[in-house]
Amino acid sequence: MEALLIIDIQNDFLSGGSLAVEGGDEIIPVINKLQEHFQLVIATQDWHPVSHKSFASNHPDCKVYDTVDLNGLQQVLWPDHCVQASEGAALSSKLSQHRIEAIIRKGTNAEIDSYSAFFDNGHLKSTGLTGYLREREVIRLYIVGLAGDFCVYYTAKDAIKEGFETCIIADAVRSVYPDQFPVIAADIIQDGGFLISSDEILENVT
Repeated sequence: MEALLIIDIQNDFLSGGSLAVEGGDEIIPVINKLQEHFQLVIATQDWHPVSHKSFASNHPDCKVYDTVDLNGLQQVLWPDHCVQASEGAALSSKLSQHRIEAIIRKGTNAEIDSYSAFFDNGHLKSTGLTGYLREREVIRLYIVGLAGDFCVYYTAKDAIKEGFETCIIADAVRSVYPDQFPVIAADIIQDGGFLISSDEILENVT
């Protein structure tokens, strides 16, 4: 089976949000079209407690986008975003949700961030996504969403390591630092993943 994995199309990452990714709203219509071509659609949500240590507000001597050591891992400090049960954490109302079969919530542990849909950043705890996909006999995973240089990237890296054929749909992704995406894309390809366009999916996926 082939599955579509939609990463973090949440209000805080879209126009007007606390950590808006430039152009993020532009990919929602593409993602909505893509959903109709997959038997299985899964979404993720950042789902942080207000005390999350990735928030600059929880480090009085630091500012947004500083990098700190957080329990032995390098951590970028972000604006408060996707706080559990907040409007900012909700999936966008513009995102078609009737095909979404499961939602994976990540970043729930205040002591460690979780960019990947599979594991926290230290690979200490699994979200259970691997088991879910294997139970559904998923072989190939197509990844879209936000942000290309963080959660999409690390999700793709882990998907490859977990043994799934992994494709990022490049025109259905936007990045915090767009100029870095070609470097990330090259790394995914080197790992054995693929970059494709939505046109290829809309023409070929049944």
